[in-house]
Amino acid sequence: MTESARDALLALADEQYVLLTTARRSGDGVPTPVWVARDGDGLVVTTGAEAGKVKRIRHTPRVTLQACDRVGRPRDGAPMIVAHATVHDDEASRAALDAALSEKYGVQYAAIRAMGRLRGRRSPGSVVLRLVAEPEAPGR
Repeated sequence: MTESARDALLALADEQYVLLTTARRSGDGVPTPVWVARDGDGLVVTTGAEAGKVKRIRHTPRVTLQACDRVGRPRDGAPMIVAHATVHDDEASRAALDAALSEKYGVQYAAIRAMGRLRGRRSPGSVVLRLVAEPEAPGR
C-alpha cells in the first residue's frame, strides 16, 4: 500500500457520507451510502450481520469508496478509492466502532441506535466493516 493511497482513504473519514460499492459474483457493483469513521489506519462502517454487502465482502473483499451525498450521489470530482474490506463481529470491534461513530455523528447516531432498539434490533445483530487501502499488487 502506498502512503498516498492510505492518505486518500483516511481523508474520507472527514466526509459525512461515503459511497461503499461492493461486488456481486457477476462483478456488478452494488453502491450503498454509509457513515464512516476513522479507526487507526483505516475506516470503519456498521451494517447488519445479514446484509447483502457482508456476504459480498466475504466473497470479494475489494471495494471502492467515494465521497457522496446522503442518497449516494457521488460528489463532483470526488476520487474513487480502492480498499480492502474485512468483516468483524466481536464485541471489542463493535464497541470501538460505536465510540468512533458516536464521536463523529453525535445525536444523529444516538437517535439511529435508539430507533434500532425500539424496533428490536440488538448490537450483536450488527457487524463492523473495516476498510483499509488496498495493497499494491507485486510488480506495480
